[in-house]
Amino acid sequence: MKIKSIALIASLALLPLSVHADGISSLQHFNENIKHFSGNFTQTVKNAKKTQKTSGSFAIARPEHFRWIYEKPYQQTIIGDGKTLWLYDVDLAQVTKRNQKNAMGNSPAAILSHKNALSAHYTIQNDGEENGIAYVVAEPKNKDSEYKHIRIGFRDNVPENMHLQDSFGNTTDISFSQVKINPNLSGSLFQFKPPKGVDVLDANQ
Repeated sequence: MKIKSIALIASLALLPLSVHADGISSLQHFNENIKHFSGNFTQTVKNAKKTQKTSGSFAIARPEHFRWIYEKPYQQTIIGDGKTLWLYDVDLAQVTKRNQKNAMGNSPAAILSHKNALSAHYTIQNDGEENGIAYVVAEPKNKDSEYKHIRIGFRDNVPENMHLQDSFGNTTDISFSQVKINPNLSGSLFQFKPPKGVDVLDANQ
């Protein structure tokens, strides 16, 4: 009997352990190992009066370059080239440029682009696991922060969704899909030249 027990224990030791990654370890892995990523997104912004749904694609090359394209129901391009933040509104035929460092704030693109964006301004805690998604919740260190809280869900150490609630009561929910990790991203993706015939506004002046 003792020999059988020892054999059973030995066989159990060889079985793979079920490991459930928590949100903080997923965030840490994401920050340490992922430099480039791209994919699609759907975004829902809600306030007391209306709900607005949009969708599009994104590409991020950490730490300073990103491309965030709204495709439906309107077309809008936001590009950060490391120095300048470009916003091109197709319907308005208008381009606005700003100093990227001053304009980024705590936007989703800023949070995803800069690995220290959350830890610098927020206290981060694990927030459970649902359907294989590990969550962190970030509470602002400064009461005057743009957002009251930010919740990010990770599946296999990759962002699956984000929930942001701002100080005005608006909520933004973003879901990511078809995410590619460390793809070969062309530098041209993060360059922008205003199309001919559009108005260009310099918000720095």
